[in-house]
Amino acid sequence: MELRKDPITRSWVTAGYDEPVTAAPDVCPLCLSDENGAQPLLALPPSGPAQVRVISHPRPLYRIEGKTERVATGVYDRMTPVGAHEIIIESGDHSQSFAHMSDEQIERVLDACAIRMADLKRDTRFKYVSAFRNEGMAAGQEWPHPYSQVVATVFVPRRILYELRAAREWYADHERCVFCDILRQEEKSGKRVVDSQGDYVVFCPYASRLPYETWIMGRAHNHQYEAARSGANRGNLAGVLGRTLRRLEQVCQAYHLVIHTAPNSLQKKSSLREYWKTIAADYHWHIEILPIVPGRTKSYSLKETYFNDLLPEIAAEQLRQLNTQLPVPSNPRS
Repeated sequence: MELRKDPITRSWVTAGYDEPVTAAPDVCPLCLSDENGAQPLLALPPSGPAQVRVISHPRPLYRIEGKTERVATGVYDRMTPVGAHEIIIESGDHSQSFAHMSDEQIERVLDACAIRMADLKRDTRFKYVSAFRNEGMAAGQEWPHPYSQVVATVFVPRRILYELRAAREWYADHERCVFCDILRQEEKSGKRVVDSQGDYVVFCPYASRLPYETWIMGRAHNHQYEAARSGANRGNLAGVLGRTLRRLEQVCQAYHLVIHTAPNSLQKKSSLREYWKTIAADYHWHIEILPIVPGRTKSYSLKETYFNDLLPEIAAEQLRQLNTQLPVPSNPRS
């Protein structure tokens, strides 16, 4: 594998793949990791039986070892895919749904994301660290076992660069965070707000790219997900996230969920230098959930123009009406 840069869009693409290595048929590698006694990168809670475990991805797209120097091939640049690729095993129960986990268990997963993101950002080679989960085969889920992923890269994804530039320009003109302004207007209007708990608000964005696109954002300004502000309560985030996913599972069978956070501030090289002066004031971490609704959209994230046949105001109203209760466990017969 190697990283290749498009000189027009400035996007980095991971090209090629190593020989596939698969577990024995019908055996889940995430279940096996719990049985083989290997030391995890992180286990939560830190004492007692682990409820959440973090391991290296068995088939990583990025590896810690290697050099980050670019190699020129005419007008093109390429690099070794240096980075990190980790799996957060969200539960020891192979068949448990993330949306149906308790708030406490979801909070452990969110904590694991923050801890691993903060740890990987200590490596100054990495410009960006992302946490995400792909739910459903249509979203690229590799195993039915509940899991999330953490990826560290030596480049900043193009979508994040778009956000950084827009946030910096808005701050230069208004001396305010554009994300904070959006959230204030959404709450004032209320038409696209789906839910809230504590400091966290769920809403369908004004220019939603696809049906039921959902963002979760905290009212308190913070540019780094992994560095929680004093008084922040991830239990509230876990509660509202669980309810949101239970709503979405009633309208779609697959989704992408991504935590958008600021790049690694220890990375002082190249184009990132221009962002550090105001990034703590102009950027705002948030969660984006992109449902995959077959037959509802004529375009998706690979295209540059989006068509969404469901107004976000209607999507938000529909989501507000959906049941968010956890299923009641059935009592075994005595």
